[in-house]
Amino acid sequence: MNKTLKGHKIGFVGLGNMGRANARHLHEAGAEVVVWNRSDGPATAAVAIGMKRAASLSELASEIGSGIICLNLTTTQVVEQVVFGPGGLMEGLHKEALIIDFGTTGVPETKAFAKRVNWVDSPVSGGQVGAEAATLTIMAGGSDRDFQRALPLFQVLGKNITHLGASGAGQVTKLANQLIVAQTIDAVAQALRLAELSGVDSALVRKALLGGFAESRILDLHGDRMVRRDFAPGGRAELQLKDVRLMSELADSVGLDSPTLRNSLSQWETFVHEKGHGDLDHSGLFRLYEE
Repeated sequence: MNKTLKGHKIGFVGLGNMGRANARHLHEAGAEVVVWNRSDGPATAAVAIGMKRAASLSELASEIGSGIICLNLTTTQVVEQVVFGPGGLMEGLHKEALIIDFGTTGVPETKAFAKRVNWVDSPVSGGQVGAEAATLTIMAGGSDRDFQRALPLFQVLGKNITHLGASGAGQVTKLANQLIVAQTIDAVAQALRLAELSGVDSALVRKALLGGFAESRILDLHGDRMVRRDFAPGGRAELQLKDVRLMSELADSVGLDSPTLRNSLSQWETFVHEKGHGDLDHSGLFRLYEE
């Protein structure tokens, strides 16, 4: 990879399935990457390939100075705690530092965060596969100035990069994406189970549908998982539920009345909480129709 980020010092917080791939790409692009992670294993692995580890969040912020700090965290509450909570980044954050939030975070909270620090909300689509391949779709919200500062990093991590407007616009777009994803997973699960119950090979049904108007990445990738009953987590169902809750809250706040969204929320709540499948991949929703 070209050393397009040589001379940049970048902080990275959150080394889960997505974060560790993103941090590695930034490192391989020539940046000096300083990481912090709640658990030791991923941080130790990052150090082993040449990154630096900060002992605390405030130390990471001090080390980065007026540079850029990336977040790859799971929930709005964790983002708020890591940045603004006791021992958080704010205790060492330079006033010119820029924070890039790659996670799916609540829209009103994101707008509030952006009033306190320089902030770009840039949730992504493409999952772990896209993160590993550096082909993520990146949906960015924030000022023009902050977006331009973040753009060299985005160009290392993704292929489809869109600046959608002011702070929060990226999160709105990601929730629109997740509305489609959540309901399409449900539709694919129903379609393949319908085929099975009718005595038709679901693998062949999936193959046939991939050549027609119903073709989608979800039918391709998650449909394959459903056929094989392989629900080892890539995107965990509990995080899909978190996103469906966020999109339901957003819909209520803007006056969108959606019966299908209400049904989707009910399905994911049942799958995660009543059935206890939160640690499965979100394609595992198929089990609702199998059980």
